[in-house]
Amino acid sequence: MDTSSDSDLVRPATGAALLRESVTETIRRAMFEELAETGYARMSMEAVTRRAGVGKAALYRRWPSKEAMVVDLVSEMATEHIPTTTDSGSLSGDVDRFVRETMKALRHPLVGRIIPDLLAESARNSTLQEALHHAVLGPRRAAVATLLRRATERGELPPDIDTSLAIDLFGAPLYFRMLAVGGPTDDGYVARLVKAIVAAIAAGR
Repeated sequence: MDTSSDSDLVRPATGAALLRESVTETIRRAMFEELAETGYARMSMEAVTRRAGVGKAALYRRWPSKEAMVVDLVSEMATEHIPTTTDSGSLSGDVDRFVRETMKALRHPLVGRIIPDLLAESARNSTLQEALHHAVLGPRRAAVATLLRRATERGELPPDIDTSLAIDLFGAPLYFRMLAVGGPTDDGYVARLVKAIVAAIAAGR
C-alpha cells in the first residue's frame, strides 16, 4: 500500500541546495551594496566577493562577467517591482497607483543611488543599455501600455494618442523629481502630478 503523502513528494531544499541558495542571496546583497557605494564603472567582481565573504569561484559559477551579474540581479529586482496592472476603474486611479508604487521603489536607499548610475553608464555602454532596456524598462513600459489600452477601451482616451510619449509621461516627471532635483512628494504633490499626467496624456496626439 502506498503511504506517501504530499509532504513526502515535495520536500524543502536541504543540504547543498539550501547552502547554494544562501550563498546566492549573500552575493546578491553584496552586489547591490557595492554597486550603490562605488558605481558600476568602479565595481569589480573581486570587490563583490570580498564584501560577500565568498570565493571568486562562487561568482563565476553563476555569472561569467560583471555585466552579466548586474543585468541578471537588477532585472530580478525590477521584475519584483513591475507596476500593478489590475483595473482600478479609471485612468486617474491607474496613474495614481503607478506613481505611488514607483515612489515606493525609488525611496529605497540603494535603488535611489543605483538607477542614476546605471542610466549614466548605459549611455557609454551599448551592451548594458540594450540589456537593461530589455529586462528593466521593457516590462515597465509594457505594463503602462496595458493601462493606456484599457483607458482607450473605456473611452477615457482617444484612440490616436501618441502611445510612446504617453508611456514616457507616466514615469519621467517622478524620476526627475526624486532622483534629480528632489523636493516634497507628499499626497498633495501626488494629486497634482496625477492630474497633470492624465491631462498631458490626453493632449498628446
